[in-house]
Amino acid sequence: MPVINRIADFAPEMAEWRRTIHQHPEICYEEVKTSDLVAAKLAEWGIEVHRGIATTGLVGVLRNGSSGRSIGLRADMDALPMPEETGLSYASKVPGKMHACGHDGHTTMLLGAAKYLAETRNFDGTVHFIFQPAEEGGAGGKVMVQEGLFSRFPCDSVYGVHNDPELKLGECSVVAGPVLAASDRLEILVSGVGGHAARPHTTIDPVLVGAQIVVALQAIVARRVDPLDSAVISLCQFHAGTASNVIPETAEIKGTVRTLRPETQDEMERLITRIAEGTAAAHGAEARVTYRRGYPPTVNHAAETERAALAAAKVMGTERVIRDRLPKMGGEDFSFMLLERPGCFVNLGQADGAKGAVPVHNTKYDFNDDLLPVGASFFAALVEQELPRG
Repeated sequence: MPVINRIADFAPEMAEWRRTIHQHPEICYEEVKTSDLVAAKLAEWGIEVHRGIATTGLVGVLRNGSSGRSIGLRADMDALPMPEETGLSYASKVPGKMHACGHDGHTTMLLGAAKYLAETRNFDGTVHFIFQPAEEGGAGGKVMVQEGLFSRFPCDSVYGVHNDPELKLGECSVVAGPVLAASDRLEILVSGVGGHAARPHTTIDPVLVGAQIVVALQAIVARRVDPLDSAVISLCQFHAGTASNVIPETAEIKGTVRTLRPETQDEMERLITRIAEGTAAAHGAEARVTYRRGYPPTVNHAAETERAALAAAKVMGTERVIRDRLPKMGGEDFSFMLLERPGCFVNLGQADGAKGAVPVHNTKYDFNDDLLPVGASFFAALVEQELPRG
């Protein structure tokens, strides 16, 4: 795997940075220590640092030559509110928080590319190193855009990466069009009439009504969505009552909805609301539906996808760059950046036997440090390709 030699030289140093970040996980807009570490490294290498965008986010700016061309490279920094059970020597030192999605690795790969590019300056133009907070549910990418990311730091195009335990180390997928789904949140409050469990005929049982709603909503994808389209309705919480002999007044259902097309997203909201309200009314109850739009689909732009694939092939080889892969129904707030600028989101394989093969969002997950020089080399190769010296 022809990673850049200079990046391979400091790969052990990169692993140290990554493990330091891993030991001190910070969630949604709390990434103070991580942001401090990143800012210190960038400043040490002579890169201009701009902090305070989206609270803990920052952008490093590196200019070289006279070209007006520019490129944005993005890495997310936040962890997840879940315990770590890896038993590693560098495991999380913060109870109830861990880097279970590999953002520690993403941050380190971008730092590695920044270090290399600051040393070599083998490009002509401006590189914006975008370190983003709060990807995990906090829409940090959206906030950065709203706070003027691309007006303050103009980018002709923008690129991001994510580790992928389903692909082998040295492989990557670079696919045009939708690669990840819209991620919406759903809450349904069912209101009935409570009473004694021994006299259910005097009540309107919200538990029964809620159960009917759960079953009815599962029929939407099976019978109302084109089989060639994609949608997911997952109802993940059902809360009702406080005693085993009391029928409660209310029941609450919460879940997530995933779609790839805006038209399908609109239809999901309409059908869920109509079916929930109608099912409740049929039982004499009331359902109040709150449908919150979250992250839009992550849609890669065609031309930039070709550019990303070309750079990836220089590092991993053409035969290891997967160009045709079905979208996943997970969500990613890099989508907000792709709505503002053309770009591409790339998945980098990290599975090497059992190493790096544990799925993300798992208490036993760990980022594969062998991917660090690969990802850093991809970022660097992309910059040198897109901002060539005359």
